[in-house]
This record gives sequence, structure tokens and C-alpha cells, in this order.
Amino acid sequence: MGGKPFGRALGAPSGHGGTGGPAGAPGGYRAGGPERARRRGQGELEAQVLTALHHAPEPVSAAWVQERLGGDLAYTTVMTILSRLHAKKAVTRERSGRAYLWTPAADEAGLAALRMRRVLDGEPDRDAVLTSFVSALSAHDEQVLRALLDGAAPGGPAPDGD
Repeated sequence: MGGKPFGRALGAPSGHGGTGGPAGAPGGYRAGGPERARRRGQGELEAQVLTALHHAPEPVSAAWVQERLGGDLAYTTVMTILSRLHAKKAVTRERSGRAYLWTPAADEAGLAALRMRRVLDGEPDRDAVLTSFVSALSAHDEQVLRALLDGAAPGGPAPDGD
């Protein structure tokens, strides 16, 4: 399946800030061009939308999300991002009149796990990817994984017998 990732870290800063200035300064100033705001990538927008949804007290409209993102995004852009997240099963929606109300499908850990599964699904040799991933785990992560595979809760006692 593959697809685009949901973004970097959820809750990552939006990159807005600064007053412009020379190239390399915050604010998105581009050499040889007029001062303008830095353009956000799709993954960054998805992360910002998910962060807003996680802070919502209940299912919310796209207009609510747009307002929380600062209003510089068009409503249609917010709807596109929400629709893409819905296709990736990262959000759910329910009809409310002619509009939808949106909710995150999982907590941040669940969304990270979904991203990991999508990456794995996009690889032709799953066994090699899993082997490489597991061999690079820290001792603690390996212990948690072993406990999960053995059916024990992380941090709890290991089951008796093999």
C-alpha cells in the first residue's frame, strides 16, 4: 500500500515565526524573491490537523480545524487533508447535516503504529524489514516486544513456562 506518511512527529512546530530577513532566517524569505510565508508540506499539514483533532473536546467540523490552524489555509485545503487522513484510516467521520464531524481514529501511539504498518506493507520483503527492525531495537524495546509476543503486559511478570 505504501502511501505518504502522516507527518513527522505529531505536534511538531508549524514552522511559522520570525519576521523574514536574509536567506536561512525564519519566516520563509527566499533569495531573489519577495518575502513570503514558508509553504508547509502535506505531511506537516497532516500532523497539524491530527494535533488539532487530538485537542478537540468532541468530534469537530473542518471549519473548527481550519480555525485552530490559524486561518491562512483554505477550507478546501483542510477538507483535502481530512479526506486523505480518512482514506489512511487515521481519522473517522460522522455525518452531521450536510457536513462531517471528524475524530482521530487512534491516539498518537496508535497512529505511529499505523504508519509503521503502512511502511511495512509497502516493502516487498517483509521478513527482511522486520529482521532489520528487530535487530536494531534497544534492550528495553526488545524486552517489551518479547513480553507482548509472549502475551504478557509490558512491565508485568513474564508468563511461566515456554
